[in-house]
Amino acid sequence: MVSAPPDQIFFRTDEAWDFVPEDHGIQLDVADVREEAKGLRFITSRTRIDAFSEKHRAQFRPFTLFGSGDFHHLSAVWTRQFTEPFTIFSFDNHPDWDIRPPHWSCGAWINRALENPLVETISVWGCGNFECSMPHRLLGNRRAAKTHRLLVYPWRQKRTRYPAYLNPLRIGNWKTMFSDWLDHNHGRRVYVTIDMDCLVAGEAITNWENGRFTCADLIWALGKLRKWVDVIGGDLCGGWSHPAYATRFQKFAGWFDHPPLHEPSRQDLLSSNLLTLEKLWPVLTGAA
Repeated sequence: MVSAPPDQIFFRTDEAWDFVPEDHGIQLDVADVREEAKGLRFITSRTRIDAFSEKHRAQFRPFTLFGSGDFHHLSAVWTRQFTEPFTIFSFDNHPDWDIRPPHWSCGAWINRALENPLVETISVWGCGNFECSMPHRLLGNRRAAKTHRLLVYPWRQKRTRYPAYLNPLRIGNWKTMFSDWLDHNHGRRVYVTIDMDCLVAGEAITNWENGRFTCADLIWALGKLRKWVDVIGGDLCGGWSHPAYATRFQKFAGWFDHPPLHEPSRQDLLSSNLLTLEKLWPVLTGAA
């Protein structure tokens, strides 16, 4: 029997990856935190985050698979394990830079990661949502973007003018811009986080809107990252799961902020999310 890689772990925060690792040979150690994760989903408190981090720190690994994108703020927790300066590279359909409270949420985790003095810069690629357009971008961390500690690369929207602190992408030029980023960050220590909502519909079923990257795009980009920077770790989240919350406020806020809920069939999840995971996870972790 093949043993689980010592640098990888699956934090089971919900049912997003119920078929992992049992069904399809993805060998990962498992930390089942589903019950306590209800209090972390979508929005939570510093107290809950610190308690979770303290309780599970010994289980942290460089590469982490976890649940819905509603838990993406846990990326700011996973990265606490590193002790030398590094850069975060995020593939995401949302910039996750909201400056409004509650400060611990999946839509604000970039700001929590920036509070870590070891995080030198963060780059977010593939934002296709409205947060980078007016007036919604006024709620984002423009200060970090203007000082270039945060670099946001949204997909260019029609009839939208972008300020100098944003770096709009087009399908025809994003690889060139990505190569430019690599030129400026050659040899850096980089942590890569993937929210599957950055992918086109059909290649990912998530709790959020889909983006414009294809799985082949991410495989190409991950290959380039592994060639030109020092990938010290990474994570992958964004699978679909039925929302389960610990408080009424979480439930109301989640209902208010999410797109309409359409529960997919298990077969749909197997034919999209599992297939995508099997392609991306080995490339992210360096096994492929």
